[in-house]
Amino acid sequence: MTSFLFGGKGSKLKGTVILMQKNVLDINELTKVQSPGGLIGSAIGAIGSITGSIIDTATSFLGRSVAIKLISGTSADASGKGKVSKEAFLEGLLTSLPTLGDKQSAFSIHFDWDSNMGIPGAFYIDNFMQGEFFLVSLTLDDVPNHGSIKFVCNSWVYNSKKYKTDRIFFANKTYLPSDTPAPLVYYRQEELKTLRGDGTGERKEWDRIYDYDVYNDLGEPDKKATLARPVLGGSSTFPYPRRGRTGRKPTRKDPKSESRSDSVYLPRDESFGHVKSSDFLIYILKSASQNIVPQLRSIVTLQLNNPEFNTFEDVRSLYDGGIKLPTDILSELSPIPLFKELFRSDGESALKFPPPKVVQVDHSAWITDEEFAREMIAGVNPHIIKKVQSFPIKSNLDTQLYGDNSSTITKEHLEPNLGGVTVEGAYEANRLFVLDHHDPIYPYLRKINATDTKAYATRTVLFLQDNGTLKPLAIELSTPHPDGDSFGPVSKVYLPASEGVDASIWLLAKAFVVVNDSCYHQLVSHWLNTHAVVEPFIIATNRHLSAVHPIHKLLLPHYRDTMNINALARNVLVNAEGIIESTFLWGNYAMEMSAVAYKDWVFTDQGLPNDLIKRGVAVEDPSSPYGLRLLIEDYPYASDGLEIWAAIKAWVEEYVNFYYKSDGAIAQDAELQAFWKELVEVGHGDLKNATWWFKMQTRNELIEACTILIWIASALHAAVNFGQYPYGGYILNRPTKSRRFMPEKGTSEYDDLAKNYEKAYLRTITPKNDTLTDLTIIEVLSRHASDEQYLGERSEGDDWTSDSLPKEAFKRFGKKLAEIEAKLTQRNNDESLRNRYGPVKMPYTLLYPSSEEGLTCRGIPNSISI
Repeated sequence: MTSFLFGGKGSKLKGTVILMQKNVLDINELTKVQSPGGLIGSAIGAIGSITGSIIDTATSFLGRSVAIKLISGTSADASGKGKVSKEAFLEGLLTSLPTLGDKQSAFSIHFDWDSNMGIPGAFYIDNFMQGEFFLVSLTLDDVPNHGSIKFVCNSWVYNSKKYKTDRIFFANKTYLPSDTPAPLVYYRQEELKTLRGDGTGERKEWDRIYDYDVYNDLGEPDKKATLARPVLGGSSTFPYPRRGRTGRKPTRKDPKSESRSDSVYLPRDESFGHVKSSDFLIYILKSASQNIVPQLRSIVTLQLNNPEFNTFEDVRSLYDGGIKLPTDILSELSPIPLFKELFRSDGESALKFPPPKVVQVDHSAWITDEEFAREMIAGVNPHIIKKVQSFPIKSNLDTQLYGDNSSTITKEHLEPNLGGVTVEGAYEANRLFVLDHHDPIYPYLRKINATDTKAYATRTVLFLQDNGTLKPLAIELSTPHPDGDSFGPVSKVYLPASEGVDASIWLLAKAFVVVNDSCYHQLVSHWLNTHAVVEPFIIATNRHLSAVHPIHKLLLPHYRDTMNINALARNVLVNAEGIIESTFLWGNYAMEMSAVAYKDWVFTDQGLPNDLIKRGVAVEDPSSPYGLRLLIEDYPYASDGLEIWAAIKAWVEEYVNFYYKSDGAIAQDAELQAFWKELVEVGHGDLKNATWWFKMQTRNELIEACTILIWIASALHAAVNFGQYPYGGYILNRPTKSRRFMPEKGTSEYDDLAKNYEKAYLRTITPKNDTLTDLTIIEVLSRHASDEQYLGERSEGDDWTSDSLPKEAFKRFGKKLAEIEAKLTQRNNDESLRNRYGPVKMPYTLLYPSSEEGLTCRGIPNSISI
């Protein structure tokens, strides 16, 4: 870049603008819910219309299409606002810029900028074209008395007539509100007002407004009565975190519910990036569509006339040989251009899935008690198991409504398998643990069992053995009393068995446990406790923390794509009769059951150390690393997670203390206080009266809050998400439905179980149709996109701030994560740690920070991006 003459009138300041043209395969165009054939037709139509929809060449931007006006950060006009330059237009296309990314174009621009204008701190931009573009950055070179200035933008810019206020971007400086240069104060405040909007009207695609709403768009009561769903949020019955407001009209039959539409409004910059749009076209839209899944169901149920798996080998054939499709079906599907990517068709085996890791080494190890227990601490839902806090195990359910729900598991049930240890001895030695799925499901059992699914509330008691592994001792299955809820449950306890029909009964008992765990995992551990609870933070941050605020810059990478994937989920996954309701046991009650679970959500307990202590699986110990000691020493999720947690906290602590020199600075930060107040009182407003919320008056509170939030969005989500297909892709290992009760002696079902336990097991768990849907969905959810950003990385590279010390601290954070990954690899090579591999010989890698693209069973993305 060349310098410029500067000093008086006619001085020129040279800059470089980098932008990207609109990608016609925009995610919002392809996720529209349409009539049969609509989604595929939409995709084909989009592909076919590239020529007409995309700006033909980068030179289309030349002429007088895009104008920029610089705003001074040091020199104010008479009103106190930073002086504004004359507008300048994009000029020549730069083709040899070495820093250009994929699909990016660079343009030169020259500004009239006299010496009395000072140093630029922001700029306005106008787009006079019909189409939008993605503005990546503006760089000003050789600014006198300053040097280079970088403006990192990463924002969609529409035609200027679409906006009520001018589009503004700030240099990559970082300021607390009180430290903002006086000429920029007005611009900082006005931009936040724009992002907040006025709370009225239906949002349009080009809007940038962040606002809140309740979950009232899951049902479609106008379509049919059975699609009506209760509003989640705004009540004590069904409290819920808030989602992004769209402003769509209410339904006719229920004014409290919002009508659904083909696409869901998002603040424009929350859309997926260009590369990710392509990934979703191949990997996600095919499963989330409401066309392909019904087509699969039709093929399997009607045309193949084989709606059930009959043997475990039938299930394994999904990976080994696939489901053979008749010629007429192949010819029906083959015209779809995406068919090969969608179904991996090789002509003969169209429906074929990659082998899940849990059966890649050993086809049958999943069936062992050791693996059943190991997955409670190293599987896809590894943070539910608790220490037995009292014996017999108590319930928290209201005895007035549900009677006495205390466990019926006794010492006589447990002691025969304790190897000579008494229950009292095991309890005192902290060796008794429980996977308790009783209270969350019991109040809904009567409703669930009135459908074609059949379920139990479950408790599983386990013993920590001398070799560090967990041994299941007993499973309690409970159903409501036939005379009414107030009589308490009818419960039966099942004990481990390895031979005969008793072994088959025990296998079924474990299946009922895992079905409950699968539902709780998907709706609570995964959807509610990561996806849903983070969205209010995103909204509050954009409404109250300026782009130049240090906490905005800290948290921004951890928000990437979350509102978008949540909107997509509300459209096709967690909606009425969507994928989750259709294929999981909780069915039509799935989301309202997650709302009941939200009543017990505590933000401060989402941090890993507090979570471990609350569950009783760790105790405070100042002499131990991280200040606590694990009672299950070989607990892969916990031991690996503590390494990641400590690294995140150390990074956040260094960052926060750089910008806030005292606790007083926290209380005096008007933007931070407004952000936290609204987050608590509106974003999570149904829990606003909880006493556990931070008061946000000290640096320690801010550090802890940011660490918890980053943990949830990165490591916690990675731990509960990216193992879904590796563990659950084998439906025998993690079924999502139960369809029959436990067979009783003297019945034909019991006789069938004795004759053919595989067939009886398969008739009890998820059927073939739902299995194909589950596998398709969770394979997608378990994949990393090609443009994923992992913990310790930033898409802006080194340009996210101009402050050198935070940048150096962030590099140390990245280096620390690499060291942790090497340490975790060493742990997995330690054969004495049996829980790290288990009988299935599958290492615990879900908290390895890095990953490649695809189905890797490892990697911690910065954000909840899938």
